Amino acid sequence: MALPGASGSGKSTLLRTIAGVLEPDTGRLVTSGRIGSLLSVQAGVMALLTGRENTLLLGVLAGMTPSRARAEMEEVKRRSGLGEHYERLVASYSQGTRARLGLAVIERTEPMILLLDEIHEALDHEFRDHVQGYAQDLLAAGGVVVATGHDHPMLERLCTRALLLQDGCLIADGGFREVQREYLQDRTP
Repeated sequence: MALPGASGSGKSTLLRTIAGVLEPDTGRLVTSGRIGSLLSVQAGVMALLTGRENTLLLGVLAGMTPSRARAEMEEVKRRSGLGEHYERLVASYSQGTRARLGLAVIERTEPMILLLDEIHEALDHEFRDHVQGYAQDLLAAGGVVVATGHDHPMLERLCTRALLLQDGCLIADGGFREVQREYLQDRTP
């Protein structure tokens, strides 16, 4: 599901609520299945640790046991494509490199719900294709992808359904193109 929309409309807040980072103001939110989230390229990443050390940290934060996170390190290194950079401090990483590391760890936790908050917009074309392929595989396996951003062609490739929020309120729900059209019409002077 895509969340196109203006900055400040509530997209990131909704993702953080689904991820369990925030509590709903009213009502309740129920999810079923392991959630993997890239809410920020900085989220959970410690700049003064290496990619390898962050794999352990992020893996444990995502629910892996420390021994499982250690066992996944070489696969995370391979899937992230970081090569020798995996042994360097994350402080030296670009935004896209941090996102590569985060997604590689999330993939190894095998989520059924994937939350992407504009992360894919920091990626190079090769890794965007990887994110898209991973998301499509997750969907084919019965999973759910919820993505925000301003890169509408990428959102459309990831999602067939969309929700449009304004000031935290749902104003449209439907097919991606239908909701995108409503969003763009509201933005035209």
